[in-house]
Amino acid sequence: MNYYYLLIIILLFSLAISDLVVGVANDAVNFLSSAIGSKYGSYNVILSIAAIGVLIGATFSSGMMEVARNGIFHPQYFSFSEIMIIFLAVMLTDIIMLDLFNTFGLPTSTTVSIVFDLLGAALAISVIKIYTQVDAHTIAEYINTSKALAIISAILLSVVVAFIAGALVQYFVRLIFSFDYVKKLNYLGSIFGGIAITSITYFMLIKGVKDSIYADFIMPDGEMLKNWITTQSNYILLYSMLSWTVFIQILRWIFKIDILKIIVLAGTFALAMAFAGNDLVNFIGVPLAGFESFKEFIHQIGTPLNDHQFMMVGLSGKVATPIYLLVISGIIMVMTLWLSKKARSVVKTSVDLARQDEGEEKFGSSPIARAIIKQTVGASEFFDKVLPKKFTKFISKQFDQKNYKKEMKALGNDAPAFDMLRASVNLILSAILISYATSNKLPLSTTYVTFMVAMGTSLSDRAWGRESAVFRITGVLTVILGWFFTAIIAMTSAFIIATFLYFTGIFGIIVMFAILLLVVFRTNKIHNKKEEEIESSNVKEENVVNLGVVESCKIEISSSLAEFDKALKGVFNSMFVEDTKQLKRFNKKVFEINKEAKKLKKNMHKTVSKMREDSVESGHYYIQVLDFLREMAHSLEYISVPAVEHFDNKHKGFSTEQIQELRNLKINLSSLINMVNEIISNSAYNRVEEAILLSENIAAQISNMRKLQIRRIKNDEASTKASILFFSIIHEAKNFTFHTINLLKSHRDFILK
Repeated sequence: MNYYYLLIIILLFSLAISDLVVGVANDAVNFLSSAIGSKYGSYNVILSIAAIGVLIGATFSSGMMEVARNGIFHPQYFSFSEIMIIFLAVMLTDIIMLDLFNTFGLPTSTTVSIVFDLLGAALAISVIKIYTQVDAHTIAEYINTSKALAIISAILLSVVVAFIAGALVQYFVRLIFSFDYVKKLNYLGSIFGGIAITSITYFMLIKGVKDSIYADFIMPDGEMLKNWITTQSNYILLYSMLSWTVFIQILRWIFKIDILKIIVLAGTFALAMAFAGNDLVNFIGVPLAGFESFKEFIHQIGTPLNDHQFMMVGLSGKVATPIYLLVISGIIMVMTLWLSKKARSVVKTSVDLARQDEGEEKFGSSPIARAIIKQTVGASEFFDKVLPKKFTKFISKQFDQKNYKKEMKALGNDAPAFDMLRASVNLILSAILISYATSNKLPLSTTYVTFMVAMGTSLSDRAWGRESAVFRITGVLTVILGWFFTAIIAMTSAFIIATFLYFTGIFGIIVMFAILLLVVFRTNKIHNKKEEEIESSNVKEENVVNLGVVESCKIEISSSLAEFDKALKGVFNSMFVEDTKQLKRFNKKVFEINKEAKKLKKNMHKTVSKMREDSVESGHYYIQVLDFLREMAHSLEYISVPAVEHFDNKHKGFSTEQIQELRNLKINLSSLINMVNEIISNSAYNRVEEAILLSENIAAQISNMRKLQIRRIKNDEASTKASILFFSIIHEAKNFTFHTINLLKSHRDFILK
């Protein structure tokens, strides 16, 4: 039996490593998004600073290390076997759920995740005990309901407070400094920097040291360090403020340093350190609790009890975590920061929702977002009428972004998502709110605070303009709903998994690990595909910069036409042999082509903006090229979708005559696509008339096919459903031909102009 539980302990620690990886990948957004968004340094420099913070913070591990042992449930009422099932269910649930969130680039709270995993698993075992044991206790005695309610309250409170605080503080900071803040930093920068670094210093003391393993360190006067920090808080704030203000001003005078870089640097380090110190429990707390339980079980004194009789009273006490385990955990977290692509995806979501410029949005619109925009626009118009004109003029001047946008445009792809002034506010305010809540023993999530502060500051900075606001709000609402679903999904999943493990034993463990491996494999596959799409998009942007608009357009159109040819042949050939599986595969390919064409159309403003000032006429033709490319994609989709529906419903296929006619049509359409591709690729525009002649022949062929089909219907030689599909295909083939020739003409005019 001991070997069985030893295996579970090994599995728990193996899962802890996986949980560290997926957890850090999600929580990296807390301390990386502001630095990465403002681009105050290279990605490697930012990661190096964060990595040092994480490594040091791991040795200060504090926060909720006891939550895993006795924070959510009362361990003295559970046997050793029941505790081990709870802990194993928690780790399995946590990894699966966090990995799914990471794959889709959604930040969530690892604290809430682990708390509700524990709640769900403990609740499952409690219910089983109540229904199977005569002397069972009530749910209220098994579960620490007050802790769960405190966490839920903290979710609501931190989301609202952080967003409002971020919006208000950024509004007043921007009113003082404006977007042209460089000159004002010369005489106001030291005060701003003093406040910023003081808040970060205090944050590191309160959040980092006060509740860490060093908290009981004895000061020279005999007082413990944590008590000294509490009693000397006001003096720490005052002396820090004065010393940092003077120090920063001296550095500014002598070395001409950028104050905002220091603030962002210190803030990134502080939040990374606090994350590792506080949230490490979310990843290793449960395995350590399981290990302590195992040691108590095998070293029990007196008459040994079996695994169902030995109650876990020992978990109620406080147990120190070995320093070497904290250091190892810190190293794993640092390695994850450097190597995890999913961490970059989660950070990208936060940065995209906060970025100052407009462009392709990750999220769509929603009715709630549209309603919010409508009310906000109405309120804005009301205040414009009520407030004095001089005041509104002053505000407009402070928020004027003309010079800022010119600078960003000049930087091109090197432009930051937002400036360092906003990044500084994000870090300062997050540090202040988290340290204040911690000092007052208010439970909250670092993720919720940092994300909502960033959203509030972006709102005040007018990053959510009329063009992007509805999509940004939908994105924020999606992330917030994801947080609440974290709690619900975590508790429900852990409840189901714990129940399954309780009744299935070793068989259940094997099944759950197989499911875990399958989920991780599938999510990695999905994420790698998304990464390839992003890489492809980046290559296209680089082509525009390095090769120029004309050459990059030629490459893009040529690549698209090649994809059209493959998809068209695949759809037609699959219809001829009535291969539904193949037809669905090519139909999916058609959807991808349509999606890519839509993306090109959405991003056309970026390409047009890179054209020369005298390129208005050629810009017009470029937009036409994209329009016709999109129409070609639509025509191809209107061929493939009805075909899939027809053959999926097992309707009668085409007759021999119809197949032969369609095969000839396919050959001619493919020839047209390849001819147009060759003309565009080689700039052989003297062959345009040749392509037009081929298109006219195809049009005549389609007209003849229509007449032949009508004759077959009159002679009762064709089924109704097959006839409808046949007419639909040749109609869209005609449209496809028309759009292909128009694309060629527009591209010719674009190049020649």
